[in-house]
Amino acid sequence: MPITTCIFDAYGTLFDVAAAARQAATEPEFPQLRDTWVQLANHWRLKQLQYTWLRAITDAHTDFWEVTQNGLDWALEATDLDGDDRLRQRLLDLYWQLQAYAEVPAMLRALKDAGMNTAILSNGSPAMLDGAVQSAGIGDVLDDVLSVQSVGIFKPDARVYDLVGNRFGCAKDEVLFVSSNGWDAAAASGYGFTTAWANRAGEPVDRLPWTPRHVLSDLTTIPELAAG
Repeated sequence: MPITTCIFDAYGTLFDVAAAARQAATEPEFPQLRDTWVQLANHWRLKQLQYTWLRAITDAHTDFWEVTQNGLDWALEATDLDGDDRLRQRLLDLYWQLQAYAEVPAMLRALKDAGMNTAILSNGSPAMLDGAVQSAGIGDVLDDVLSVQSVGIFKPDARVYDLVGNRFGCAKDEVLFVSSNGWDAAAASGYGFTTAWANRAGEPVDRLPWTPRHVLSDLTTIPELAAG
């Protein structure tokens, strides 16, 4: 069946998760970040993801904001930056103001102009996602923002992907699912979605039972993929 619905992961896919550390590193109050912000950002993102997986398999769900703070605290300690409450708070504040990648607004507008349903499907809490959507100014090109909070478990549990069909009434093969996480795109392939992995870092494909249908360097060509 033709694609009718384009679904996007949020963090790292539409929104640049390294932007918080990058921005703080330019501010004169935090010179200690200038040489370590990349390492901090990488640690923060990895731990954020790892904690969602561990909470999912141990039935210990919590709000994604708590997971985000836990990941940051680990990253700050790992980079010898813990103990600076001003830095911690600044990084957390900036996480609510993430900007979209440069190609995202025009890409989403092209999908809407083509008559596609568009939505976010994310581990993020509704409040976090609302903040990011407003900060990036893309609310007018999204039909909905779906959060795992409504089912109480993080990706890649199938109940998360079920939210798409429940919301839009579409078959699995009508969905193009896009994520910057290779494991997320792979799991969505196994679920039955057509998938695209936004592999901005040029990483190897994860060794999983499933693989993404498409591997892209950014999101520019998503409207062409959706159109078939």
